Amino acid sequence: MTARAAVRSTAKRKPEQQAKSEAIAKARAVAPDVAARIGSTPRTKFRGDADIFGRLVEDHDRHRALLAMIEETEGKSPDRQRLFRELTKELKAHAAAEEQALWSSVLRDPETTDFARHAIAEHKEIDDMLADLAARDMASSGWLRRFAGLKDEYLHHIREEEQEQFVAAEAHLNATDVRYMRRVFNRRKREEKAAAKIEPKIKLKA
Repeated sequence: MTARAAVRSTAKRKPEQQAKSEAIAKARAVAPDVAARIGSTPRTKFRGDADIFGRLVEDHDRHRALLAMIEETEGKSPDRQRLFRELTKELKAHAAAEEQALWSSVLRDPETTDFARHAIAEHKEIDDMLADLAARDMASSGWLRRFAGLKDEYLHHIREEEQEQFVAAEAHLNATDVRYMRRVFNRRKREEKAAAKIEPKIKLKA
């Protein structure tokens, strides 16, 4: 057993379903009357962990719920506007905090540079998709089509992180690293979310 695996086996850890339910509840608080049907999620060994990887998966589950809730809304309803605003701020803050807390360290290791760069590049693509959606008519069929594209892209991104990139990164970090990274992530995310702005800009072709 590696030192990191030993830490996971002894550290205080939430049951997986509890961790998932708590993350979904945070999304539901944004629009309590909208259902959050996220269904099954990809398997990950990190859900409920008390370190950086568990914290990132917690956000991922929250984002899965926000995406599902937006699909339950219609037109330019207050719920859709509120949920999209929350999703945009969440994804922007999460990406910036993740890059500082995790990927900035992983980039320094030649063995993990490539997938760190890949994750960061996908953050930029998702940010462009959010800006494009913000610039378009929320009540149009085109908006829904583009939103479906964003959802597919983001779900692919976080599945890849949870099942591949986090696993590879974990092998190059020690227990002190991952606990410290969680603290850095939490601090940076609070700052980024408070400062996050929705910047409508057509980024993609019609």
